[in-house]
Amino acid sequence: MGKDPASAKASKRRAATVAELCDLYLADAEAGRLLTRRGASKKASTLLTDRGRLERHVKPLLGSLKVASVTREDVESFLHDVAAGKTRTRVKTAKPRGLANVRGGQGAASRTTGLLGAVFSYAVRAGLRRDNPVHGVTRFADGRRERRLSDKEYAAFGAGLRNAEATRVWPAAVAAARFLALTGWRRGEALGLTWGAVDLARRTATLGDTKTGRSVRPLSEAACEVLRALPRDGDLVFPATRGAGPMSGFPGFWRRIVALGGLGVDITPHVMRHSFASVAADLGLSEPTIGALIGHKGQTITSRYVHAADAVLLAAAGSVGERILQLMDGMRIAATVGSVET
Repeated sequence: MGKDPASAKASKRRAATVAELCDLYLADAEAGRLLTRRGASKKASTLLTDRGRLERHVKPLLGSLKVASVTREDVESFLHDVAAGKTRTRVKTAKPRGLANVRGGQGAASRTTGLLGAVFSYAVRAGLRRDNPVHGVTRFADGRRERRLSDKEYAAFGAGLRNAEATRVWPAAVAAARFLALTGWRRGEALGLTWGAVDLARRTATLGDTKTGRSVRPLSEAACEVLRALPRDGDLVFPATRGAGPMSGFPGFWRRIVALGGLGVDITPHVMRHSFASVAADLGLSEPTIGALIGHKGQTITSRYVHAADAVLLAAAGSVGERILQLMDGMRIAATVGSVET
């Protein structure tokens, strides 16, 4: 039949328990043998998150069970145990003085159960069991609230940026924070941006490896001014304080900037992303246009589409960037703002 029974039996012995199955899943994922729905290997950041969820939730609660014996009831109990905080702990990380607070909760329970479903699908494909016990398990609804900044909060964030500059917070971190506010990009996209990906003349940036694949983004003049003010001392647009890698200390710099503006810890880079999209919607831009500006899945634009600096998209980026720049400067904006035709 073209199969290898000895290899299958060996795999079953190696993955006798859920903990061992998790190790096999991660090994294949890290080797690039497991593909996403887009047909690509999982990103390093995704693998890091997957490993954390498997090590901190799945293994403590289900790790000792035999792969073939796990039932839907076991998975449902797992879901509710994680939601109730049964896996709550503090874990030392690989970073110096690094400490991760594992809290559990409904969000963690739902996302980890989704990952567990992928792990058991992998087990089915490997012939380790016939069915997936996660199928049919009802997870908690996504309780994320899409927070957006008010006009006053935008002004406070702008004040935080100016205070950070005055107190000599790492300039690249301040520039990155301002750039995130003016573009709505994901944090990792900005921190990984290289000078080779930027075309200031055409006001575009080409990102080759984003969450949604290759993406070309139109930039506002306000965002371009942030980039023009930066020195080109290396490959990265927003370099770290030391070393050649991305700015790993950015979360700390971000919290300091937010605090200097008198804002709370709930103001995150993702809040800036949603706020950017909300400002764009306030200006009357269409969903496809907003998606093209911030790289939403299914709404990214091709390099050919913006090769000639598409006027509508550049105007849209300019309108949103200018509006946010005004808000951060605390300027009054007329009640009627002309929208960009899209």
